[in-house]
Amino acid sequence: MAPPFLSVVIPAYNEESRIERALEQVTRYLSTRDYPWEVVVGDDGSTDGTARLVEQAASEGPGIRLLSLEHRGKGWAVKNAILAASGEYRLVCDADLPVPLEQMERFLPPILSGVDIAVGSRDVPGSRRFGEPVLRRLMGRVYNLLVRLLALPGFRDTQCGFKCFRGAIVPQLFQRQVAEGFTFDTEVLFLARKRGLTVQEVAVDWHYGEGSKVRPFRDSLAMAGDLLRMRWRHFSRRNSEDSIEGSE
Repeated sequence: MAPPFLSVVIPAYNEESRIERALEQVTRYLSTRDYPWEVVVGDDGSTDGTARLVEQAASEGPGIRLLSLEHRGKGWAVKNAILAASGEYRLVCDADLPVPLEQMERFLPPILSGVDIAVGSRDVPGSRRFGEPVLRRLMGRVYNLLVRLLALPGFRDTQCGFKCFRGAIVPQLFQRQVAEGFTFDTEVLFLARKRGLTVQEVAVDWHYGEGSKVRPFRDSLAMAGDLLRMRWRHFSRRNSEDSIEGSE
């Protein structure tokens, strides 16, 4: 059987209250498309009924797969699920579906072609935010400033949970991903830039959802620390590689 054109990857941790609705909406929308698709849910060791609900949805209709993992973070769940997917394009979206599903077409041919990674952005012209708390917006701006200073100059938004990757480039990025928490996006885009891959930010409408797993102050501090460690890790690795080349 030929691989699907699109894999939708959904990381999930204790999403019992909304995973069933998310899968219904995703599969209903994809069923209107004229390309083959699959949905892969990376369950990050949920302790509620998330896995049971995904398994039930998979038994009732084709195209849904559950990947059960130990609990290690969102980045861990995305890494394993996107590597397990098989689509020519692989789109990562959050379980609360903050971006309208019809906007995924902006990330795919024929609307968008010749791009390795399409990054949903809430800060490029044409994008819109709805219902976002002021504190979370402020924390996001501070983190994005750090990202631009330390890793990705020029990027306006690395943390929107709506990104599409060309399947062929997934292994070279995600097999090298170390970050297991929320900073995985930054690391993957940093690796992509180092490898000369084409990345484009795409304007989206983004709706803040109640019940978000992000804790603005605590997670912002943790992400800042992770970002510094990521930058040091890659800086040290580059220096080590340069030393090896210089001794040859």
